[in-house]
Amino acid sequence: MPEQQEPSYAHGTGATALLGDTIGRNLDRAIAAHPDREALVDVPSGRRWTYAEFGRAVDEVALGLAAHGVRKGDRVGIWAVNCPEWVLVQYATARLGAIMVNINPAYRLHELAYVLRQSGVEMLIASTEYRSSDYRAMAAEARADCPRLREVVHIGDPEWDRLAADGAALDAGYLTAREAELSCDEPVNIQYTSGTTGFPKGATLSHHNILNNGYFVGGTVGYTEQDRVCLPVPFYHCFGMVMGNLGATSHGACIVIPAPVFDPGATLHAVQQERCTSLYGVPTMFIAELGLPDFASYDLTSLRTGIMAGSPCPVEVMKRVMGEMHMAEVSIAYGMTETSPVSTQTRRDDDLEARTETVGRVLPHLEVKVVDPTTGVTVARGTAGELCTRGYSVMLGYWDEPDRTAEVVDEGRWMHTGDLAVMREDGYLAIVGRIKDMIIRGGENVYPREIEEFLYTHPKVSDVQVVGVPDERYGEEILACVIPRDPADPPTLEEIDAFCRDRLAHYKIPRHLRILSGFPMTVSGKVRKVELREQFAASAGAVSGAVSAAG
Repeated sequence: MPEQQEPSYAHGTGATALLGDTIGRNLDRAIAAHPDREALVDVPSGRRWTYAEFGRAVDEVALGLAAHGVRKGDRVGIWAVNCPEWVLVQYATARLGAIMVNINPAYRLHELAYVLRQSGVEMLIASTEYRSSDYRAMAAEARADCPRLREVVHIGDPEWDRLAADGAALDAGYLTAREAELSCDEPVNIQYTSGTTGFPKGATLSHHNILNNGYFVGGTVGYTEQDRVCLPVPFYHCFGMVMGNLGATSHGACIVIPAPVFDPGATLHAVQQERCTSLYGVPTMFIAELGLPDFASYDLTSLRTGIMAGSPCPVEVMKRVMGEMHMAEVSIAYGMTETSPVSTQTRRDDDLEARTETVGRVLPHLEVKVVDPTTGVTVARGTAGELCTRGYSVMLGYWDEPDRTAEVVDEGRWMHTGDLAVMREDGYLAIVGRIKDMIIRGGENVYPREIEEFLYTHPKVSDVQVVGVPDERYGEEILACVIPRDPADPPTLEEIDAFCRDRLAHYKIPRHLRILSGFPMTVSGKVRKVELREQFAASAGAVSGAVSAAG
């Protein structure tokens, strides 16, 4: 009989047990163990907190919220760019058992009002203004349409200072009594996923979900109280608040805020000034940092690790990050908001291939499998299918939307990611695309990631995204959207065709080309492929040559 292939299933084991704490109790452990070590540094303002000072500041905000009527289960919105107050609100709401609602700082009035209404936010804590966003004016206007919203507090205004001062009237034992009533399985956070169709969904996460995920992500890169973690990624996203903040405090490490929003120069300045040992980012952030004209002038020798997530990292970029940025132990992480977020991660001693060709292997206490998207049956290793994950990290559900929850979390509590993956024989996973991104050309399944990785090696290509566009003959045809290395000398379709010929199957060769100056992005740094498809679908037939377009 032929040898039966191993199924695409793996479960994570480890010697370290899951944490049974609430976030507040876990912070108390860090404060007791490391009272005099730095917990939080805000480079723009120069403010610093030791763990003991950070704990007192968190308690002040928690008591202030309580004095303003916030109780267990109440929703408190946070709509702000990265700042220390964001972090204080995160831990203060957790202490009270309130549910913090993360609101994307790029949201405008329509999106803000939807999130406030859908989650039932009672108090909103917001920035005042940043760049073109007037948060004060938008919050005032949204309030008229949100009857449950009873108070708005703007960071930096006197009302923020009053909030903390008002808590002084409460007894010091108030928080201890409140925390004694909390379970780690209760909701503590709602994060809105940027859906490609319809309104975003509020992934509801518990203390157990996000505390453990931050703890094991940090443990996988070897965090101790000696580490200093530079976070240019947004706090409103799991990357910042879970993998970053909770990943640091659960190990007694220090959170370093380089700037309110991503700035490559400010990021490297913070790493140098604060002697950071770890740096986070999506690949485009690292590309921007490496591309600074004065990159070589920064002393980055304190770095040893970091986390890269959000999208695949080109091989040449990874080589420079590991070499020129001294991040020999940099880790690739894969996940989604609904799984708190990380399911798989590369290990500290993995080779270059694992860091660029895979998203690592399953984390401790989690399960992953790859299934046939149609039948749900687990496929053999080496076969593409939908990646599913199960365990402590799977969200409680979408807030107040059980039907939408049932669409992605099945009866066995498996979260269906919508990502197409291949599990190797060694258990490492490669993401080959989204089910919705997969291009079906003349009956052939085409995975954009494979073509993108190949086109990255073209000497005239700086960045590339491949999408499918409608085609009368083949159903879909392949469009390459390219950012050239030299805008004055972009590649032509003929050059792309010649580069691909004899090295890619004929049906994988792009038939259309768009030259762009940039890609539409989410705030968390992911390319919005759906926008590229929509933008160029109608004109695909007219872009078979090297046509320039503003990005």
